[in-house]
Amino acid sequence: MAPRKILESAVIPNRHAIVTYKGKRAGLLSEIGPDTRFVYDAGWTQDIACTLPSTTREHFWRNGLIPFFEHLGPEGWLRGHQARAGGTPDQDDFGLLLNYGADCIGAVGILPEDGTHVHPIPDADPVEAAATAPGRTLSGVQKKWLVYRNEQRFEPSIRAGDPATHIAKFNRVDQPTLVQNEDLSLRLAREVLGKEEVTAAAIGTVRGEDGVALIVERFDRLGEVRLRLEDFAQILGRPRGREFDGKYNASYEEAAAVITRHSARALIDLGRFFRLVAFNLVIGNADAHLKNFSLLERDGGLRLSPAYDLLNTIVYPHYERHTALAIDGEKRAFEDLHRDLVVALGVSIGLPRRAVDGALQQLAKRFANARALDVPPYAQPNDFRVRYRDVVLDNAERILK
Repeated sequence: MAPRKILESAVIPNRHAIVTYKGKRAGLLSEIGPDTRFVYDAGWTQDIACTLPSTTREHFWRNGLIPFFEHLGPEGWLRGHQARAGGTPDQDDFGLLLNYGADCIGAVGILPEDGTHVHPIPDADPVEAAATAPGRTLSGVQKKWLVYRNEQRFEPSIRAGDPATHIAKFNRVDQPTLVQNEDLSLRLAREVLGKEEVTAAAIGTVRGEDGVALIVERFDRLGEVRLRLEDFAQILGRPRGREFDGKYNASYEEAAAVITRHSARALIDLGRFFRLVAFNLVIGNADAHLKNFSLLERDGGLRLSPAYDLLNTIVYPHYERHTALAIDGEKRAFEDLHRDLVVALGVSIGLPRRAVDGALQQLAKRFANARALDVPPYAQPNDFRVRYRDVVLDNAERILK
């Protein structure tokens, strides 16, 4: 019987989990039948999430796990490995976090009620060991591990004491250019948006895995300090959905409203957000959903995080060819995007028209001069870099000029 059917038919007893914030106990997360409740501990006064203000001591969600916690869990490749290794049904978010949630992205962690993890490290091959290290998990669909650099190379973070300073993302058999595509997109973004606006990453290798990986430096860690980081699906309280499609159920206008409500420098971050959305539209990223935008703890409060998960998806014929989120009420086909629509988006989220025009003019100039779009003379017409460049130039002509 499939894991989903097991979960639907089985009676799961009430479970409880300790919720930590930067390593300190903040409250208790409990199942109450099909529902969940989070209660802050007595004396705790700091918000652990935008949707969980500490002024409200008890937070309740019907028919599932509270979305903030739900979105801490894995998706795709990693979810399958962790569910099998931990003996957890694929749809059991609470169970996955009990096994692997002590060290999630951001400042919040999940521990079993006794405060320890008993799930053993598998003695299988390095791939399985890296995917199922106890107490650690990542969100996202792509195959990825937590890794760290030793004196010679990057190593998978397997043991409890191993650092986890970077995320290694790998190609798929049916998509052998994903790593190169994201690396190109990030390099292009650094030229167009500015180096400080984009996560640090480079192509490299990791022990235990053949082929190359994109090694991404984590910006939710500052040495040993865990920084608060919340993606927009968490902040908007969107349930993940049975098919993990909740992150697509929104608009870019709603995403901008997150910044207006929660950023410590809202107007500056609205401008940064607008330029990032325009960049995603120009490169053909049909997967720029709510989880690909986050607020990060900075001195003075929450700010829009550096850009991450940038990819030209429409170079692949089987990918969706509409925007991941709606613009002015509907998801738009990329071939129908035009400058007036993007200008209207910028104005609607609260930017002055002059700022919108200036941003698009700057983006047009930087795309035109970007060295990352240079294609080697020996490249064949079916080289993905040729298709990538052609997509970008076509979109830039319609959207920016």
